[in-house]
Amino acid sequence: MNSAPGSADVTVVFVSYNTRDLLRDALRSVPGDCEVVVVDNASSDGSAEMVRSEFPAVRLIENRENVGFGAANNQGMEAATRPLVLLLNSDAQSTPGAVEELAGVFRDPGVVAAGGRLVNPDGSLQESAAGELTLWAVFCEQTLLEKAFPRSRILSPYWLSSRLLRRGDGPFDVPQVMGACLMLRPVERFDERFFLYCEDTELCHRLRRHGRILYVPKTRFVHHLGSSSRLRWEAVARYNRGKELYFLLHRGRLAWLACLLLDRLGALFRLLLWTLLTVVTLGTRARCPKSAGLFLRVLFAPISGPSDPRRAR
Repeated sequence: MNSAPGSADVTVVFVSYNTRDLLRDALRSVPGDCEVVVVDNASSDGSAEMVRSEFPAVRLIENRENVGFGAANNQGMEAATRPLVLLLNSDAQSTPGAVEELAGVFRDPGVVAAGGRLVNPDGSLQESAAGELTLWAVFCEQTLLEKAFPRSRILSPYWLSSRLLRRGDGPFDVPQVMGACLMLRPVERFDERFFLYCEDTELCHRLRRHGRILYVPKTRFVHHLGSSSRLRWEAVARYNRGKELYFLLHRGRLAWLACLLLDRLGALFRLLLWTLLTVVTLGTRARCPKSAGLFLRVLFAPISGPSDPRRAR
């Protein structure tokens, strides 16, 4: 492209799962000259009906079952006709000029993917750019070292957004950006063995073979984090499984086992911590027994690993 791409060069793909009202806001926030595709993963809240009646220009794909985040995004990318695709969560809204500015970084033919700054509805930062997923990063996460020392490059090596913003407005080269806001040249697809969580990590691992990935904090997107996750313990368990599958695919079975053990030990550590707090507070703080119950379920969540044929193919 000789001139900087703009929103007319972008297909925006939303994967919808029971976020009807937020999806409506997300669709309204998209520039009018974008192509828009919504892939509905068998929502039961009328999301598909809302899109069909209120946004007739949107391409709507209705799945009969929830096929997962990555698989649904693959459907959206297959339907896209523009040279750039923005994968945007259905609970995220673009701010004025964000899509255009994010598209502009693709003027450099060496850029294969880019992500904007994600913020909470109150304007506070969400971490959305990350370093390599390593066993050391998992160790720091599960032992809470990354929370205790958030500014340390050694003890908090994974999340990068806060650290990068202290250096300026970027853009910055990063190993990965989150799939909640990921613009890319569609040269790769998601690995559909990931149902939910870490599929973006694995995709970025392969995208880096094609070029640079940028974090562009000048572009802001408001993200209502976790709107589709009804059960917190299940979300944590799925995230752990996603990490474990990533290590199985790219680092081998020993790394998979190490990650599995770190995740379970982290759940045990949190279970013991919240149980102790429950005893100390005599159960008067509802969060303590609730969190203890959450990590008890995470600790004993089913293991999915090399013996699972769906994951070992």
